[in-house]
Amino acid sequence: MHPHIDRILYTEEMIAQRNKEMGQAITEEYRDKVGEEGIVLVSVLRGAAIFMADLARCIDLPLEMDYMAVSSYGNGTTSSGRVRMLKDLSTDIEGRHVVIAEDILDSGLTLQHLLTILGQRKPASIQVVALLRKDTPNQIDIPCFQTGFVCPNEFVAGYGLDYAEHYRNLPYIGVLKPEVYAK
Repeated sequence: MHPHIDRILYTEEMIAQRNKEMGQAITEEYRDKVGEEGIVLVSVLRGAAIFMADLARCIDLPLEMDYMAVSSYGNGTTSSGRVRMLKDLSTDIEGRHVVIAEDILDSGLTLQHLLTILGQRKPASIQVVALLRKDTPNQIDIPCFQTGFVCPNEFVAGYGLDYAEHYRNLPYIGVLKPEVYAK
């Protein structure tokens, strides 16, 4: 275990199992809805890139992968309250079934903003698959088609999740020691 991690919440094996289950659920949901064009799987960079790559391998449908970068954090540990679009999709999603692969649903502000933007582009459908849904007060009610885990309201890192761009490469998700980010 990395010395900056207080404890592991979700092991590599637990994450792989949930990805498999969520991938199967997505396959079943869209099997009769999509043709050769498949779904558009959208990753919210940077945190969800690892999750989306692993999830995509668990979906037994044609799919296209695309990426967006939006932020409400900067280098802090809580949402700034302002959402900035840093990178937009390359794919035209009009008439397509879109599945957003989100790493963590915290305040819900970023995802709400993203759903509004993408909804204006007239997709056939849009659903959210979140690896983590943080148990936080006053979270915006964002419906998720699938959620990997509900996690405690603590600062987590690993498996794509970071603090100041570190810890993304850990194969598990753990709670970061407060002294690491309280500096």
